[in-house]
Order: sequence, then structure tokens, then C-alpha cells
Amino acid sequence: MTIDVIARPARARPVTLRRISNRSGLNTAAGHLLMVLLSIFCLFPVYWMLVSSFRPANTLFETSLWPTQPSLDNYTRAVDAIPIARMLVNTLVFSAVSTIFQLLTGILAAFAFARWKFPFDKLVYTGVALTWLVPFQVVMIPNYLLIAQMGLLDSVLALILPNLAAALAIMLLAQAMRGFPKEVIEAARMDGASNWRVLWEVLVPNLRGTIASLAILIFISTWNEYFWPLLLSRTAENSVIQIGIQMFMTAEGNQWGPLMAASTLASLPILVIYVVLQRQVVQSFMKSGIR
Repeated sequence: MTIDVIARPARARPVTLRRISNRSGLNTAAGHLLMVLLSIFCLFPVYWMLVSSFRPANTLFETSLWPTQPSLDNYTRAVDAIPIARMLVNTLVFSAVSTIFQLLTGILAAFAFARWKFPFDKLVYTGVALTWLVPFQVVMIPNYLLIAQMGLLDSVLALILPNLAAALAIMLLAQAMRGFPKEVIEAARMDGASNWRVLWEVLVPNLRGTIASLAILIFISTWNEYFWPLLLSRTAENSVIQIGIQMFMTAEGNQWGPLMAASTLASLPILVIYVVLQRQVVQSFMKSGIR
């Protein structure tokens, strides 16, 4: 009897493990299927924009998944209607310079908040954090009046000036620096490294994933900026691509073909930036999950 009782679980165990394995496989397959469906749902509008940009005017509202008569007429009309190349360059300069300066000021300020102790440091940090909660539309008019008094209206420099620093960059980088192992920093200081060397030779190289992720967020946010350029721009040559896209939407009617073509061209730099920095972003998310 004793042998029989002991032997029964041994025979039942492989069946249980097989059931668990099958159930785990079904859950994995269901998860992959769900991710595929969500990916298709998210990417389909982008695909439809790209396909519509190649449709001639007389077939623009077809429901086929591929144009029956692909044409570059919409791109030609978009280039002829607005200085799209100049607008793309302006937008690239605006976004790139804003991203670089926000990262630079964010790194320096975050290091001060994370590693230094000074009077009212928590109060100052709270004040910086509160500025992040204030919508830009609230301070848009005062900024506009300041830019007008400086004589910088209708220029790319006017777009850049209010975006040289951002509370979001300071807060995210300060949090990342606070989580960095203090032992590594102390070891660098024992080797004679100054605060400047600790920042640029120890902290920044080890926070590349976080910085890359933040750079993508800042670049995309700046690239998609609309209201601030709309308030400052007077001529198409000094405007950005978002204003150029809006020019195809008029009271007389929307020019959907050139609009789709211009939107496709406006999306390409964002895709390139993401492809270049994709590895750093994935590594940043993985490290965050491990912690």
C-alpha cells in the first residue's frame, strides 16, 4: 500500500507538467496574436496615409489597399504649393537645437539636484517640477510679447528660444541620476575625478539609454509643435512643416492628395531618428524593468 500511494503522484506529475506547458504555450500564442492585431491597428493609419499619397486625384477615395494607378502627382503638387524642403530644414533645425539644449541643460541641472546639497534645493526642485504642470498655452502670449520686443518675429531663432530648457528633462534625468549606484561615484572621486569628470565620464555614458529615450521624446514633441510656430510665422520660408501641412486645409476645401504627400514627407525624419536610436531605447526600457 505504501509503495502504491507513493507511485501515484509520480505517474500523475508528467501529465500536470504537460498541461501547464500547453496552457503556457496557448497564453504565449494568444499574447503574440494580440500584439500583432494591436500593431496592425496602430500602423494602418500610417499605411493608409502613405498609400493615399500615391493615389491620383480621381481615385483618392478608393477603398483598395493599394492604388490601382500609382502616381507622384501629389508630391509634385505639394512641392509646387509650398517650399516644403525649406520647411523641413527649418523644422529639423528647430527640433535638433531644442533637443540638444534641453538635454544639455537637463543633464547639468539634474546633476546639481541629484548630487549636490544647497539651501532650498528641494524648494527649487519643486518649483521646476511645477513649471512642467503649466501648459505652454498659458505662457505663450508673454513669450510672444518678449520675442516681439526683441525683434525676432518670423525667425527660427524665435521658435527655439522658449525651448532651450524643459522641466521634464530635468526631472527624468534627476531621477535616473538618483538611482545610479553611489559606490561607483565614490570610487571615481577616490581616484581623483572632479564633479565635471564624474558627470561626463561616469554618469552620462551609463545613462545613454535614458538620454536616448528622452531625446526621442523631446525631438518628436518639438517636431510636432504647431501653435507656437503658427503664432510667430509670417512667411512660409521661415515656417515649419506643420504649418505647411495646414496650408492644404482651407475654407474652400481640403486638398487631400498633397496633404497626404506632405504628411508622409514630414513623418520620414521621425522614423529615421527612431530607427537610429531604437537599440538604446529598448535597452533603457529593459533596464528600467529590471530595476
